[in-house]
Amino acid sequence: MKIGILNADAVKPEFAAEFGEYPDMFAKVLLAVDPGLDLVTYEVVQDEYPAHLDEVDAYIITGSKLSVYDEVPWVLRLKEFVVELHEAHKTLIGICFGHQMVAEALGGKTTAANAGWCVGVHRITPTADAASYGLPGEPINLRANHKDQVTQLPPGGKVLASTEVCPIASMGLGEHILTFQAHPEFSEGYARALLTMRREIFGEELYRAAIDSLETETDNLQVARHILDFISRNQQVRQN
Repeated sequence: MKIGILNADAVKPEFAAEFGEYPDMFAKVLLAVDPGLDLVTYEVVQDEYPAHLDEVDAYIITGSKLSVYDEVPWVLRLKEFVVELHEAHKTLIGICFGHQMVAEALGGKTTAANAGWCVGVHRITPTADAASYGLPGEPINLRANHKDQVTQLPPGGKVLASTEVCPIASMGLGEHILTFQAHPEFSEGYARALLTMRREIFGEELYRAAIDSLETETDNLQVARHILDFISRNQQVRQN
Protein backbone atom coordinates (compact mmCIF):
# COMPACT_ATOMS: atom_id res chain seq x y z
CA MET A 1 0.00 0.00 0.00
CA LYS A 2 1.36 3.40 -1.03
CA ILE A 3 0.35 6.54 0.87
CA GLY A 4 1.09 10.13 -0.08
CA ILE A 5 1.68 12.53 2.80
CA LEU A 6 0.69 16.09 1.88
CA ASN A 7 3.02 17.96 4.22
CA ALA A 8 1.61 21.37 5.12
CA ASP A 9 4.30 22.70 7.46
CA ALA A 10 7.91 22.56 8.61
CA VAL A 11 8.78 21.70 12.20
CA LYS A 12 10.93 24.22 14.05
CA PRO A 13 14.58 23.18 13.45
CA GLU A 14 15.34 22.63 17.12
CA PHE A 15 12.33 20.30 17.40
CA ALA A 16 12.92 18.58 14.05
CA ALA A 17 16.38 17.53 15.21
CA GLU A 18 14.80 15.47 17.99
CA PHE A 19 11.35 14.55 16.69
CA GLY A 20 11.65 14.77 12.91
CA GLU A 21 9.38 16.54 10.42
CA TYR A 22 5.65 15.76 10.27
CA PRO A 23 6.06 13.05 7.60
CA ASP A 24 8.62 11.39 9.89
CA MET A 25 6.12 11.39 12.75
CA PHE A 26 3.45 9.82 10.56
CA ALA A 27 5.94 7.29 9.25
CA LYS A 28 6.87 6.23 12.78
CA VAL A 29 3.32 5.51 13.91
CA LEU A 30 2.06 4.06 10.60
CA LEU A 31 5.08 1.81 10.03
CA ALA A 32 4.72 0.54 13.60
CA VAL A 33 1.37 -0.87 12.47
CA ASP A 34 2.43 -1.98 8.96
CA PRO A 35 6.18 -2.03 8.25
CA GLY A 36 5.49 -2.83 4.60
CA LEU A 37 3.92 0.55 3.79
CA ASP A 38 5.35 2.70 1.01
CA LEU A 39 5.22 6.35 2.10
CA VAL A 40 5.95 9.32 -0.16
CA THR A 41 5.93 13.00 0.85
CA TYR A 42 4.64 15.94 -1.19
CA GLU A 43 5.71 19.35 0.11
CA VAL A 44 2.52 21.25 -0.70
CA VAL A 45 3.85 24.47 0.86
CA GLN A 46 6.37 24.39 -2.00
CA ASP A 47 3.65 23.51 -4.53
CA GLU A 48 4.81 19.89 -4.84
CA TYR A 49 2.01 17.56 -5.94
CA PRO A 50 1.74 14.14 -7.59
CA ALA A 51 1.83 13.99 -11.37
CA HIS A 52 -1.50 12.14 -11.29
CA LEU A 53 -4.01 11.32 -8.53
CA ASP A 54 -3.44 7.57 -8.70
CA GLU A 55 0.28 7.90 -8.05
CA VAL A 56 -0.56 6.64 -4.54
CA ASP A 57 -3.45 4.68 -3.00
CA ALA A 58 -4.43 7.35 -0.47
CA TYR A 59 -3.44 10.75 0.87
CA ILE A 60 -2.91 12.17 4.35
CA ILE A 61 -2.95 15.95 4.97
CA THR A 62 -0.81 16.94 7.95
CA GLY A 63 -1.19 19.68 10.52
CA SER A 64 0.06 23.23 9.96
CA LYS A 65 0.71 26.43 11.86
CA LEU A 66 -1.46 28.28 9.32
CA SER A 67 -5.24 28.41 9.25
CA VAL A 68 -7.26 26.97 6.38
CA TYR A 69 -8.93 30.34 5.88
CA ASP A 70 -5.59 32.13 5.36
CA GLU A 71 -5.50 33.67 1.89
CA VAL A 72 -2.07 32.42 0.86
CA PRO A 73 -1.35 30.73 -2.49
CA TRP A 74 -0.38 27.28 -1.24
CA VAL A 75 -3.42 27.03 1.04
CA LEU A 76 -5.71 27.99 -1.83
CA ARG A 77 -4.02 25.45 -4.12
CA LEU A 78 -4.41 22.72 -1.50
CA LYS A 79 -8.13 23.47 -1.30
CA GLU A 80 -8.38 22.95 -5.04
CA PHE A 81 -6.52 19.65 -4.75
CA VAL A 82 -8.87 18.43 -2.01
CA VAL A 83 -11.80 19.12 -4.33
CA GLU A 84 -10.03 17.13 -7.07
CA LEU A 85 -9.48 14.22 -4.71
CA HIS A 86 -13.08 14.28 -3.54
CA GLU A 87 -14.48 14.39 -7.08
CA ALA A 88 -12.30 11.39 -7.96
CA HIS A 89 -13.42 9.57 -4.77
CA LYS A 90 -9.77 9.21 -3.80
CA THR A 91 -9.15 8.02 -0.25
CA LEU A 92 -8.22 10.99 1.92
CA ILE A 93 -7.25 11.32 5.59
CA GLY A 94 -7.08 14.73 7.28
CA ILE A 95 -5.32 15.43 10.57
CA CYS A 96 -5.82 18.72 12.49
CA PHE A 97 -5.23 21.35 9.77
CA GLY A 98 -5.97 18.55 7.31
CA HIS A 99 -9.30 17.84 9.05
CA GLN A 100 -10.18 21.53 8.84
CA MET A 101 -8.94 21.81 5.24
CA VAL A 102 -11.20 19.00 4.06
CA ALA A 103 -14.23 20.62 5.71
CA GLU A 104 -13.43 24.10 4.40
CA ALA A 105 -12.60 22.99 0.85
CA LEU A 106 -15.75 20.91 0.48
CA GLY A 107 -18.29 23.47 1.69
CA GLY A 108 -18.01 23.38 5.46
CA LYS A 109 -16.63 26.03 7.78
CA THR A 110 -13.59 26.40 10.04
CA THR A 111 -13.25 29.26 12.53
CA ALA A 112 -11.27 30.18 15.62
CA ALA A 113 -12.74 28.11 18.44
CA ASN A 114 -14.88 29.88 21.02
CA ALA A 115 -13.14 27.76 23.65
CA GLY A 116 -9.74 29.08 22.60
CA TRP A 117 -6.71 26.81 22.42
CA CYS A 118 -7.41 23.08 22.78
CA VAL A 119 -4.22 21.41 24.02
CA GLY A 120 -3.06 18.35 25.90
CA VAL A 121 -4.64 14.91 25.91
CA HIS A 122 -8.38 14.85 25.23
CA ARG A 123 -10.97 12.11 25.53
CA ILE A 124 -12.72 11.60 22.20
CA THR A 125 -16.18 10.02 22.26
CA PRO A 126 -17.53 8.31 19.14
CA THR A 127 -20.98 8.95 17.70
CA ALA A 128 -23.41 6.41 16.29
CA ASP A 129 -21.90 6.94 12.82
CA ALA A 130 -18.37 6.00 13.89
CA ALA A 131 -18.83 2.26 13.39
CA SER A 132 -19.67 2.68 9.70
CA TYR A 133 -16.18 4.16 9.22
CA GLY A 134 -14.53 1.36 11.17
CA LEU A 135 -13.83 3.44 14.26
CA PRO A 136 -13.96 1.99 17.78
CA GLY A 137 -17.18 2.16 19.76
CA GLU A 138 -15.44 3.22 22.96
CA PRO A 139 -13.78 6.60 23.74
CA ILE A 140 -10.12 7.09 22.83
CA ASN A 141 -7.45 9.52 24.02
CA LEU A 142 -5.33 11.62 21.65
CA ARG A 143 -3.03 14.64 21.96
CA ALA A 144 -4.45 17.89 20.61
CA ASN A 145 -2.94 21.28 19.79
CA HIS A 146 -5.22 23.67 17.89
CA LYS A 147 -6.99 27.00 18.14
CA ASP A 148 -9.29 26.53 15.12
CA GLN A 149 -12.18 24.10 14.82
CA VAL A 150 -14.56 22.82 12.18
CA THR A 151 -17.80 24.59 13.07
CA GLN A 152 -19.92 23.48 10.10
CA LEU A 153 -19.85 20.17 8.26
CA PRO A 154 -19.53 20.09 4.49
CA PRO A 155 -22.57 18.72 2.63
CA GLY A 156 -22.79 14.99 3.27
CA GLY A 157 -20.33 15.11 6.16
CA LYS A 158 -20.95 13.09 9.32
CA VAL A 159 -19.67 13.75 12.84
CA LEU A 160 -17.85 10.60 13.95
CA ALA A 161 -16.58 11.77 17.34
CA SER A 162 -16.66 14.72 19.76
CA THR A 163 -14.87 16.05 22.81
CA GLU A 164 -16.10 18.36 25.55
CA VAL A 165 -14.69 21.41 23.75
CA CYS A 166 -14.65 20.20 20.13
CA PRO A 167 -18.03 19.01 18.82
CA ILE A 168 -16.62 17.92 15.44
CA ALA A 169 -13.52 16.01 16.54
CA SER A 170 -13.72 13.46 13.72
CA MET A 171 -15.55 13.55 10.42
CA GLY A 172 -16.47 11.15 7.65
CA LEU A 173 -17.62 12.01 4.13
CA GLY A 174 -18.78 9.50 1.57
CA GLU A 175 -16.91 6.23 1.76
CA HIS A 176 -13.49 7.75 1.06
CA ILE A 177 -12.80 10.56 3.55
CA LEU A 178 -11.89 10.24 7.23
CA THR A 179 -10.55 13.08 9.37
CA PHE A 180 -9.44 13.75 12.95
CA GLN A 181 -8.88 17.03 14.77
CA ALA A 182 -6.36 15.55 17.20
CA HIS A 183 -2.91 14.10 16.44
CA PRO A 184 -2.30 10.32 16.41
CA GLU A 185 1.23 11.08 15.14
CA PHE A 186 2.31 13.30 18.07
CA SER A 187 4.69 11.80 20.61
CA GLU A 188 4.51 12.85 24.25
CA GLY A 189 7.84 14.62 23.87
CA TYR A 190 6.80 16.68 20.87
CA ALA A 191 3.46 17.61 22.46
CA ARG A 192 5.36 18.74 25.57
CA ALA A 193 7.78 20.82 23.47
CA LEU A 194 4.91 22.63 21.72
CA LEU A 195 3.19 23.35 25.03
CA THR A 196 6.35 24.78 26.55
CA MET A 197 6.98 26.93 23.47
CA ARG A 198 3.52 28.54 23.80
CA ARG A 199 3.37 28.66 27.59
CA GLU A 200 2.96 32.44 27.75
CA ILE A 201 0.28 32.34 25.05
CA PHE A 202 -1.76 29.73 26.91
CA GLY A 203 -1.46 31.21 30.36
CA GLU A 204 -0.30 29.22 33.38
CA GLU A 205 -3.61 27.55 34.22
CA LEU A 206 -4.16 26.06 30.75
CA TYR A 207 -0.48 25.22 30.38
CA ARG A 208 -0.32 23.31 33.66
CA ALA A 209 -3.55 21.40 32.92
CA ALA A 210 -2.26 20.44 29.46
CA ILE A 211 1.15 19.36 30.80
CA ASP A 212 -0.50 17.25 33.51
CA SER A 213 -2.76 15.61 30.91
CA LEU A 214 0.29 14.27 29.07
CA GLU A 215 0.53 11.62 31.77
CA THR A 216 -2.59 10.04 30.24
CA GLU A 217 -1.89 7.15 27.89
CA THR A 218 -2.99 7.80 24.31
CA ASP A 219 -4.38 5.57 21.58
CA ASN A 220 -2.06 6.62 18.75
CA LEU A 221 -1.42 3.11 17.47
CA GLN A 222 -5.07 2.16 17.63
CA VAL A 223 -6.07 5.19 15.55
CA ALA A 224 -3.21 4.55 13.10
CA ARG A 225 -4.49 0.99 12.70
CA HIS A 226 -8.02 2.24 12.00
CA ILE A 227 -6.69 4.72 9.43
CA LEU A 228 -4.80 1.98 7.60
CA ASP A 229 -7.80 -0.35 7.75
CA PHE A 230 -9.96 2.41 6.29
CA ILE A 231 -7.48 2.96 3.45
CA SER A 232 -7.18 -0.77 2.81
CA ARG A 233 -10.96 -1.25 2.59
CA ASN A 234 -11.26 1.60 0.12
CA GLN A 235 -8.40 0.23 -1.93
CA GLN A 236 -10.17 -3.12 -2.20
CA VAL A 237 -13.42 -1.45 -3.23
CA ARG A 238 -11.65 0.49 -6.00
CA GLN A 239 -10.02 -2.68 -7.28
CA ASN A 240 -13.31 -4.63 -7.46
